[in-house]
Amino acid sequence: MAAANPTVFLVMVNGQVESGQFPEFNDLYCKYCFVYGQDWIPTSGLEEGISQITSKSQDIQRSLVWNFPIDITFKSTNPYGWPQIVISVYGPDIFGNDVVRGYGAVHVPFIPGRHKRTIPMFVPESTSKLQKLTSWFMGRRPEYTDPKLVAQGEGREVTRVRSQGFVTLLLNVVTKDMKKLGYDTNTLDMQTSSVIDLSEGILK
Repeated sequence: MAAANPTVFLVMVNGQVESGQFPEFNDLYCKYCFVYGQDWIPTSGLEEGISQITSKSQDIQRSLVWNFPIDITFKSTNPYGWPQIVISVYGPDIFGNDVVRGYGAVHVPFIPGRHKRTIPMFVPESTSKLQKLTSWFMGRRPEYTDPKLVAQGEGREVTRVRSQGFVTLLLNVVTKDMKKLGYDTNTLDMQTSSVIDLSEGILK
């Protein structure tokens, strides 16, 4: 008896939030969450997580190493709304208040295999010097009420931001039944683009 044709495809993602580069800060922790389209449904794993607090390494790189695991599986009927992972990093200011040290987002790689991504991070800025001084004294820096806004374009054009730090992810991606549904994720062009680190693209 012939097997039934699949009606959905699966995307399995595991790996880790490996490390961060924030030269001006120490004792930071990170959070992650996934943003995806309405046709995507998580079938197993965790959609969000929060890491331990880590201090800078003692080597020359002075990295903040989390090695915080990621493991999730999605099912969908079409690629629209392909999942993005949003990273937010937090740490204490000089008064001991928890403040945001960086936001960033990147799409889950389209190509099956092992991938390394370096995400440039940014923080929102106050719109005036008075607001900046007030927020510094009160320990209430500008931040998003929902970090998932980082992965959406709506309203971002009115937000003033400043680049600050990098976070490195290691991701393993496995797909199932995409080819049977007519989606080819193994073309040469896509393989070439998938191995280019995001940080290298910014430096060009």
